[in-house]
Amino acid sequence: MASLIAVTGASGGLGAGVARGLAARGVPVRLVVRDVARAPRVDGAEAAVAAGYDDRAAMTAAFRGADAVLLVSGRESATRLAEHVSAVDAAVDAGVRRIVYTSFLGAAPDATFTFARQHHHTEEHIRGTGLAWTFLRNSMYLEMVPRFASADGVIAGPGGDGRTAWVARDDVADVAVAVLAEDGHDRRIYEVTGPESHTLAYAAAVLARVAGRPVVYREESIEEAYASRAGYGAPAFEVEGWVTSYVQVARGELDVVTDVVPRLTGHAAQRLPEFLAANPGSWAHLRPTRGG
Repeated sequence: MASLIAVTGASGGLGAGVARGLAARGVPVRLVVRDVARAPRVDGAEAAVAAGYDDRAAMTAAFRGADAVLLVSGRESATRLAEHVSAVDAAVDAGVRRIVYTSFLGAAPDATFTFARQHHHTEEHIRGTGLAWTFLRNSMYLEMVPRFASADGVIAGPGGDGRTAWVARDDVADVAVAVLAEDGHDRRIYEVTGPESHTLAYAAAVLARVAGRPVVYREESIEEAYASRAGYGAPAFEVEGWVTSYVQVARGELDVVTDVVPRLTGHAAQRLPEFLAANPGSWAHLRPTRGG
């Protein structure tokens, strides 16, 4: 019988997709969720509840008996790194053999994107446990691209003419399923990207075409980007993350294209036009208003 795999973030899109993919392969799955009522329906899966990654005792109980853990990176917060460390230590306490961690492309201690630094430090903590590990360094999600555009059809940010190979969350889930369900992936780092890289101006043009209305990319300076986001009421660390996510694009740090998706899953990675056609709700805010 296949070994049990614990999937964190199972009520989210990525975790739920991985859980369903594993179950379809006949792999026993435990859904680790904050609220059992929000757990996805996955045939044969069991559920375990933990209030958060910082609840080490609950996370340890949720992981106990599992051979491997999919550790989906936590929500952006001022304490996210400490939360990741708590979850990793819980896996050690529970006797887990392997951790598969959803990291980010370009994770490094000096990464431009501030949240990528947190991913680096999480990776280093996992390495230090002595457990087997696999890191999925994902590019930006395709799902984010339509959200870049405001309702008035403007993508604004200091991204310059940098390029990104956005990757669909479903493709990342399929890669994670392959890594978790198959042998030969221990101590591997996979850069998970889409099939081609493009600029934000390209994204605006594609969104304009599918929405049937003007959508443009307006480049901001770094100072302008901070100023335009100052009124959001978000904490400083979060605003810094938003702005530096564009700056990393401008510096070419996300201009990486790999064949990981087709090589590990057997199917092509989605492109932006395909994704938008299949997910019209993602750009509903850009639909022209009646009479407009």
